[in-house]
Amino acid sequence: MKSLRKFPDPFLAEIVAQPAALRRAALGVGEQSESLQRLAEVEPLAPIVFTGMGASYDACYAPVTLFCGAGRNASMVDASELLHFRRAMLRAGTILVAVSQSGESAEIVRLVGALPDGARPLLVSVTNGMANPLAGAADVPLDTRAGAEVGPSTISFGATLVVLAALADVLSGVPSYSVAVHTLEESEEAAAAAERILIDPEDEARRFRSWLGSRQTVTLLGRGTARSASEAGSLILKEAARLPVEALAAAQFRHGPLELAGPGIAVAIVATEPETVSLDLRLAGELLDVGAAVMVVGATGRAPGGAVAVDVGSPARALAPAVAVVPFQLLAWWLAVEQGLDPGVLAIASKVTTRE
Repeated sequence: MKSLRKFPDPFLAEIVAQPAALRRAALGVGEQSESLQRLAEVEPLAPIVFTGMGASYDACYAPVTLFCGAGRNASMVDASELLHFRRAMLRAGTILVAVSQSGESAEIVRLVGALPDGARPLLVSVTNGMANPLAGAADVPLDTRAGAEVGPSTISFGATLVVLAALADVLSGVPSYSVAVHTLEESEEAAAAAERILIDPEDEARRFRSWLGSRQTVTLLGRGTARSASEAGSLILKEAARLPVEALAAAQFRHGPLELAGPGIAVAIVATEPETVSLDLRLAGELLDVGAAVMVVGATGRAPGGAVAVDVGSPARALAPAVAVVPFQLLAWWLAVEQGLDPGVLAIASKVTTRE
C-alpha cells in the first residue's frame, strides 16, 4: 500500500486510509467493552430508533436492515424529522442510537436537547471522538476512533459501520467479549477487500470515470444493507464532484424511473445482498439491453457482459457497504480533479453542519 504522503491531495489519501480505519475501529470496539456491556443489560425487546444526518444517517441502513430481518423492532428517522415531527415516539424503554461523525450537527444537538428529563429513551451516541456535545449527553457513548478527517465522509463512514455492527451484535444478545473478537475478524475481512480495490486507486478511478462517460443522469441502486453504500455514494458524488446523482432502493427504480433507461443514463447497482442478487443482475441485464451504462458492485465480480464489474469479495453484510462505497469515492475524487476543483473541499456547505 502506498504511503499517504505520496498521494496528490488529502481526499485521495483519506479514501486510501479506509482499511486502516476499519481495523482501528475494530480495536476500539474491544477497548469499549464496558460501554457495550451496558447495552447487553437493556430490555431484549426494547424498540430501537436510529437517527443521524448525511452519511451518518446512511450508515444506519445496515443495522436497521439486520435488526428487522431478525424480527427486532428497529427503525431509522433522520434527526430533523425526528426533532420536528416524530419526537413523541421516543419514550422511556426505547433505545435511541444517534450517529454523528462530529457530534455537533445542528439537528442532532437540538434533538438531544429536546429529550424530556423524565421518561427519556436510553441515548447511545456513535461519534468520531468523545469531546463533543452528543457524546457528552449520551448514556452510552461510543467512539469510532476514525481520527482526523478533512474531506467528505470516507474513513469516518467505514469506522461508523464497524461500531454499529458491534452495537447490533450486543443488542442481539452476543456476549460483549465475543463481539470484540467477532468484530476484529469481520473488519479484517472488509479491510482486506477494500485494499484490493485500492491497490492502484488512480487506475481504478479512471476505470469508473470511463463507465460514466459524458452522462449526466446517474442513479445508484441498492437493497437492504447495500443502501448504506448507494446512499453514501450518491452523497459523496454530490459533495465532492458536484454531480447530481440520485440514490434509490433498487426495486423502486422499476416504478417510474425505469422510463429513464437508455444510452443517456449511468446506473450503478450495489448487489451485495445474497437474497436479491439475482434480481439485481436481471435488472442490470435489462438496462444493458437498452444501452445504459451499468456498473455492478458485488461479491465475486458477478455482472452481465457489458457491465463494469467491481468485486468487493464477501464481507459480512454489516460491513459490506464500507467496501462497496469505495468505487463511488474514487469516481468523486477523479471528477473533482478533472473539473479543477480542490478535491474534497466544500465550497458552500461545511464539514460540520451547525445550522438547520
